[in-house]
Amino acid sequence: MVIEVTVQVRVSDFEKGFNWYRTLLRREPKYAPHEGFAEWELIPGSWLQVAEGRPTEGNGPLRLGVTDIEAERSRVIRELGVEPFEVHSRQEVNAKWATFSDPWGNGIGFFEYLDKAEEEQTIKKVLKR
Repeated sequence: MVIEVTVQVRVSDFEKGFNWYRTLLRREPKYAPHEGFAEWELIPGSWLQVAEGRPTEGNGPLRLGVTDIEAERSRVIRELGVEPFEVHSRQEVNAKWATFSDPWGNGIGFFEYLDKAEEEQTIKKVLKR
């Protein structure tokens, strides 16, 4: 039985990577137990580790669910200097999604539910934990 999930991205310059992910996530990490490593709990039981090291080519994307993909796209372009990127959708898919990269080539992305009732149910489940 899987009870939690942890994803790790590696950055070649930890200080810059730490600041980049702190800005992306809009908060401090929950743990930074030693030099070159930090960990954020994204939602209960879901962790993102940023570690100093050689980035893995073709890594990701790690997609983060957001409530307003257009606002988040504008924010990361403005605050993090991310290259402009497209938001995609398809009639048969109940979400919009977008992919971009951090400065080390790690694939990151956002998705937003189109069905706001489903989004609300997901938020309620997360907040109950």
